[in-house]
Amino acid sequence: MLGIKYFKADSSTFVIQTVNGNARKKGQGLSFFYNVATASIAAVPVSAQEAPFIFKLLTADFQSVTVQGQVTYRVAAPEKIAEMLNYSLKSDGKTYVSEDPLKLSDRVIRIVQSIVQNKVQNTSLRDTLKLAQTLVALLREQLIGDSSLAALGIALLDVSISAVQPTTETARALEAEAREALLKEADDAIYNRRKSAVEQERTIKEAELQTELSIQQKEQEIAESRLLNERAIQRGKAETERERLQAEIASESQRKEWVLLNSENSRQQADAEAYAITERMKAFRELPVENLKAMALAKMDPEQLMAMAFESLAQNAGKIGELNITPDLFGHIMKKSVRP
Repeated sequence: MLGIKYFKADSSTFVIQTVNGNARKKGQGLSFFYNVATASIAAVPVSAQEAPFIFKLLTADFQSVTVQGQVTYRVAAPEKIAEMLNYSLKSDGKTYVSEDPLKLSDRVIRIVQSIVQNKVQNTSLRDTLKLAQTLVALLREQLIGDSSLAALGIALLDVSISAVQPTTETARALEAEAREALLKEADDAIYNRRKSAVEQERTIKEAELQTELSIQQKEQEIAESRLLNERAIQRGKAETERERLQAEIASESQRKEWVLLNSENSRQQADAEAYAITERMKAFRELPVENLKAMALAKMDPEQLMAMAFESLAQNAGKIGELNITPDLFGHIMKKSVRP
């Protein structure tokens, strides 16, 4: 029949058939015949769509960076977006009347760019290069609550930031700075290692010196103790010697007293004996000689009397004419002299 066509949509397309300003049919994956002259068809894809993006932005310190990522979204309220944008198909049922459906990704990306740019412009270069995860969290939070996306009936599925990169010259400068910092860290590590080695060596040396000092102190204490012991021994010896000398002195003093006493006694005895002899001699001097001889002869032995007689004979030999002495007389004297 002239002007009648058949339309069939896939399962990921929401279709709205309008006839004379009234919606006759709406839903996903519909198929129907329609009159090209009176019917209008709007086809809204409701499947997930990916929109990659690359933004060149300036940081707070006026450095250029490139933010690269991707946002994934879907049309959650196709009737809303059909009212806001023109999703009508041409009479062939295949192409759109306007470019609104093709520019939907640009609308979403512009919202993403606005959020990212606002954050990057208030952040320094160094901090911006570390903003990937922060930007992801920020985009999820703000895109879910964005009023313009809610008005279009768009729901955010996912967002990711794959890279935040500076310009080539800035990257080289940062690399050089980082390299210098790493070299400085390496030098610092070498310095710290050497310093640690020196400190350890000093600690070991101090420990050795402390040990040496302790040994010397112990040796000094031992030497002092030995000296004290030796002094105590010497004092003991000196005390013993002093006591011995005192004992000897006391003994000598006693001996001296004894000698003096003995001498005095001997002198007194000698004086007494001398006095006795003197008195005796005095008495002898006063006695006649004949009496003395008689007293002497009275106390003599026969042998002594014989000797005295012979001595008298010898003294008066000139007066004696003839003297006969028999052997029997001498024999008798000899027997008495050898008698035990």
